[in-house]
Amino acid sequence: MSLCAFLCDRNPRCQQPFLRKHNLTDTLKKLKITAVDRTEDTLEGCLDCLLQALAQNNMETSEKIQGSGILQLFASLLSPQSSCTAKIANIIAEVAKNEFMRIPCVDAGLISPLVQLLNSKDQEVLLQTGRALGNICYDSHEGRSAVDQAGGAQIVIDHLRSLCSITDPANEKLLTVFCGMLMNYSNENDSLQAQLINMGVIPTLVKLLGIHCQNVALTEMCLVAFGNLAELESSKEQFASTNIAEELVKLFKKQVEHDKREMIFEVLAPLAENDAIKLQLVEAGLVECLLEIVQQKVDSDKEDDIAELKTASDLMVLLLLGDESMQKLFEGGKGNVFQRVLSWIPSNNHQLQLAGALAIANFARNDGNCIHMVDNGIVEKLMDLLDRHVEDGNVTVQHAALSALRNLAIPVINKAKMLSAGVTETVLKFLKSEMPPVQFKLLGTLRMLIDAQEAAEQLGKNVKLVERLVEWCEAKDHAGVMGESNRLLSALIRHSKSKDVIKTIVQSGGIKHLVTMATSEHVIMQNEALVALALIAALELGTAEKDLENTKLVQILYKLLADERSAPEIKYNSMVLICALMGSEALHKEVQDLAFLDVISKLRSHENKSVAQQASLTEQRLTVES
Repeated sequence: MSLCAFLCDRNPRCQQPFLRKHNLTDTLKKLKITAVDRTEDTLEGCLDCLLQALAQNNMETSEKIQGSGILQLFASLLSPQSSCTAKIANIIAEVAKNEFMRIPCVDAGLISPLVQLLNSKDQEVLLQTGRALGNICYDSHEGRSAVDQAGGAQIVIDHLRSLCSITDPANEKLLTVFCGMLMNYSNENDSLQAQLINMGVIPTLVKLLGIHCQNVALTEMCLVAFGNLAELESSKEQFASTNIAEELVKLFKKQVEHDKREMIFEVLAPLAENDAIKLQLVEAGLVECLLEIVQQKVDSDKEDDIAELKTASDLMVLLLLGDESMQKLFEGGKGNVFQRVLSWIPSNNHQLQLAGALAIANFARNDGNCIHMVDNGIVEKLMDLLDRHVEDGNVTVQHAALSALRNLAIPVINKAKMLSAGVTETVLKFLKSEMPPVQFKLLGTLRMLIDAQEAAEQLGKNVKLVERLVEWCEAKDHAGVMGESNRLLSALIRHSKSKDVIKTIVQSGGIKHLVTMATSEHVIMQNEALVALALIAALELGTAEKDLENTKLVQILYKLLADERSAPEIKYNSMVLICALMGSEALHKEVQDLAFLDVISKLRSHENKSVAQQASLTEQRLTVES
């Protein structure tokens, strides 16, 4: 936003309806002469005529001014003692509305004398100087750099502090211009915004907002400045140390127009990413405002109302991402906010369904909340919601509802309850989804549910599921889906310990993916794969033998054992797996062909007792078998 809106009143002198081109040329010539003579009355008349010409045709007049060389003269005329200084600053402010004039203003050496004028006691001089500097800085790297080097920002911030409490209209106009100047100076420039933050501008602007909340122009300028500064991570701590939450909520409650509320939303969203500010906003009563907006707009089909409903419900979900703010709103599952959010899930409005499901997922971030919600029928509500979105459903709603179910399935006590409620059957309806976010949450939910042997066996014998998992194990463009598919394959084997499950996975081509998983950069995934492979070797070695041979498993195990960086549990389970593989003649031969005994004998002195003990057992086994 430019400062072009903040114009001073015109001087009434030179009232003719139109200033002809030759008159302008004459004025510029006359101005050059009088500038040298310093005849203030004549100079003032020329300046009035220039201001009038700028009012009639700013661009054309600015071009003439640039061509005349007058800008360089202005630098010498900007004296604190001169009665014409305010008008010269006003002319500079007017010409700097044009993009092509900003660099010439810098090149003419105007920045340093303008910054010096910021020390003036004359309010009109300060006003016009603020406008001039603000317009020169607008979208101009050269302008900003010159003001930065001249130290203009600090002087303006000091003025804001000293004038903050004065509420007369003239002072508020000056404060508005100064806020706008700082905004133009730092807009979309991280280093200059950081500079203002280090100078302490944030507490000053928050104080301004509180004192001058009745002044629309100043309030809006503060909001735009907040919106710019709040994007910087370094600003959040300073904002959190002020009463910004209270001031913004107070201001929000007064607004009835969509545009005004939208301005406040644009500040609230980046601020609410900070957990301390989340809690402050909740305590200041923002949630009640958001719920009221949702209630007012839910049945409207107006574009603005739909947008505001989305913004309000999205912000509500964001507030629930903070642990303290979330727990405060949960209130043991009996809070009004929690109950209202629950009512969004069966709604016919997709945005509210989405926000409701995401809110439940956020409430489900500790075991106590999860257990309470499962015991109070939340799972059934989410399953009903998913059933409404199976065929050509809303992907974001599917993703959110599955996220909520996954989180609810984390406490051990909830797993059996959710299985008996039929969650797996509902989730499996989305196996055909081609949307990676839905696939990812589907896999995570199933993996959380199958700690029980019976559930793992039932799912592990589901050929359609296993074939889909094997397919997703190759989803190289979607690392999350690929990783979760591998982990679920492994989990089906580890929890079921079932020969039938192993046969299904082998026949579907799953072995190669488990072997690849054993080389993962994540220790937990490596370990899960090794345990699953050891069970395969122990229970169905004959069925899996060929696949294990083809995947070069023995060579991989040798590398894992020889690598000093391998975690103790990786070394331990690799040795367990080697012992299990000795039942296969072909794999046994591969083990003999590699120097396993040399590697394993070194591990007998490993600092981890379990590894050292398993090394002794493995060495004995290899020695006997050789």
